[in-house]
Amino acid sequence: MHIPDGFVSGEAALAGAAVATAGLAVCLRRVKAQQRERDLPIAGLAAAFFLVGDAPMFPVTVGTQGHLLGGALAVCLLGPWLGAITIAVVAVIQALTLGDGGISTLGLTIVTLALVPAFLGYPLVVALRRVLGGTPKGLAIACGIAAGIAVELSAITFVGEFALGAAVQIDLSKIAWSTLGAYAVIAVIEGTITGLIVRALLSVRPDLVRVAAPVRARWATPAPASPDATWSTR
Repeated sequence: MHIPDGFVSGEAALAGAAVATAGLAVCLRRVKAQQRERDLPIAGLAAAFFLVGDAPMFPVTVGTQGHLLGGALAVCLLGPWLGAITIAVVAVIQALTLGDGGISTLGLTIVTLALVPAFLGYPLVVALRRVLGGTPKGLAIACGIAAGIAVELSAITFVGEFALGAAVQIDLSKIAWSTLGAYAVIAVIEGTITGLIVRALLSVRPDLVRVAAPVRARWATPAPASPDATWSTR
């Protein structure tokens, strides 16, 4: 879901850069207000994981490729603000070192891969968390469903960027059907992977799952009082 240089107009690329800059500025400001020191090493490890996990690609249509996105998983683990920044860093590294997408279209890529999961995917996780309950299983399912939907929302955003700013006349219907169809399959895969990873982490290190923070206190069950303690209060 990386747009090569020259596939969209200069105006579209500038608009993408402006939106990406504004969105990341909001994320940076919120991170400074909510940052936990232990989140930074985790963000570095997450960036490395997503860089490797997003590497396998397959052709979708002319000039575009399909791959796992990881944005929803990032915001579930790191929160929407640090998660978006982490994915943005991954997108920059991919563009500069791996040739995934163009430099001029980097703003559009960041909007699609980082800001959509943060500003649309994370609120969806929170809403599903309320519906499915605050249990570890319910939260993992919520993250998985939100991840799948976030992938399709990113695909829709990608098609919309082409629709509004294609540099040449294109058959938009073909791009839309091939992109949305391919990413519908990826959405199922990514949703499943996200749910499994979140569930595994909740079993061993729930503190690493930022979206679980508001409901973790419910999982702690008070230890039953010992007979001696009970006797001593009589």
